[in-house]
Formats: sequence, structure tokens, C-alpha cells
Amino acid sequence: MWIHKRLIAIVVVLSSMNLVFAAEPVRTAALEPDKPQEANKVQDPNDYRIGPEDVLDISVWNNTAISRTVPVRSDGKISLPLLNDVQAAGLTPMQLRTTLIKKLGDFIPAPEVSIIVREVHSFKVSVIGEVKKTGRHELKGRTTILDVLALAEGFGEFAARGKIVVLRPAGEHMKQIHFNYNKVLDNGGSENFYLQPGDIIVVP
Repeated sequence: MWIHKRLIAIVVVLSSMNLVFAAEPVRTAALEPDKPQEANKVQDPNDYRIGPEDVLDISVWNNTAISRTVPVRSDGKISLPLLNDVQAAGLTPMQLRTTLIKKLGDFIPAPEVSIIVREVHSFKVSVIGEVKKTGRHELKGRTTILDVLALAEGFGEFAARGKIVVLRPAGEHMKQIHFNYNKVLDNGGSENFYLQPGDIIVVP
């Protein structure tokens, strides 16, 4: 009898444990849309997107008539023999290469195309507000918000360092990304993030 009661007690304990485990909520990590963690989702240099005023080296193997160095016009297009105008802005070099191979395939059998971004002029960001040197900066590569604040030669006397905002173009709207300079210093720079073309840093 005592063995039977003991088994019943064990079953009751196990059942109560299962209820406790079932009631425990599953926690998942989430990023808030205005946090620096989301500010730079794509950090691979190969994902650079071509923009107006960039200069491209386009080489078509064994075809010097088409191979040339071309600027990206303000409308985002480039001009090439046979193809006339081709949209380049907004594409990665690999995407543009795929486009050119497809279009040239109507004129050249199995074209081999390579694209090199010779000069970057479309990567521009601005700094306004309580900094010593406001203005627009033309960047040559991936640059963090701290780098650009350094280009602005530091903060003004009344700068609210904990309330900096980065305005980022997002379609027809501007997305706000909050940046706390003081918190970055406390965390050893972990809140620092890379900027994107068109970003505007506002220091209140």
C-alpha cells in the first residue's frame, strides 16, 4: 500500500512540474526599430550600392569597344555602346554585372563582364546642430557615426549628447535612429554603428 501511495505522490509532483513548465513564457530577442542595432543590418562591403556620381570601370572581355570607364549620371543611369542607357544606381556591382550580361547577350555570345567601382562620390552624409563644424561629408567607404562626429570637430557647448538622432531615408519617409553618445562611451563603443548614404546626423 505504501508503495502505491508513493507512486501516486510522484505522479502528482511530475504533473505539477509539467504545468509549471508549460506556463513559462518563451522569451525571444527583439530589436526595436529605432535602436542602433538595426541601424546597419547589412555590413558586408560587397553589398555596396552604386549611386549617382560614382565612377565605374566596366570591362567586357575581348571587346575593347564596349569596355570603358563611365560615370553614373544624376538620373542613376550609365551609357554604353549597343545598350544605350542602363540603370545602375541602387544596384550592387554584382547586380549590375548580371544586368549587363543579360542585355549584352542579345549582341555578344556568352559575354564576360567585370565591374569595379573606381570612385565613390554618392556616399554623402550631413551633420547639423550643436557641433563645431556642420556640413555635408563625402565618404569613401564604410564610416561610423563616431567617425563623422569627429569630422564635425566635436560638440558645441550646449549639445545634448544623449539625444542625437540620425535621420535615414526610407522611401518617402525619414526613419529616426536614436544615438546616445554618453552610453557609447560607457559601453566601450558597442552602440556605435555604420552610416548609410543620405544619413543626416542631428545633434540637438
